[in-house]
Amino acid sequence: MNPWKDVYQQPIMKLSKTRLSEIENLPDDTIDTSDIPELDDDFWENAQRIVPENYLQIEQEVLEWFKNQGQDYHERINTVLRSYMEAHR
Repeated sequence: MNPWKDVYQQPIMKLSKTRLSEIENLPDDTIDTSDIPELDDDFWENAQRIVPENYLQIEQEVLEWFKNQGQDYHERINTVLRSYMEAHR
């Protein structure tokens, strides 16, 4: 059982492109990280990579095309895949 399953199903916070750009351009020294503990060697020795059950690699060009179609690009990708599946049953 994947302990992170519920985390991957939580809604993603939506940010405006302007706000996202502001955040991406913040200089590192202006970000307060004082409440984040250091990751020591013990952490990395025990770390495990967790991949969502529905992980799918999509070529960057294809993903960018879908993203350019609008915010609901995940739904569009699913619709295309479902259509293909139905056509090949």
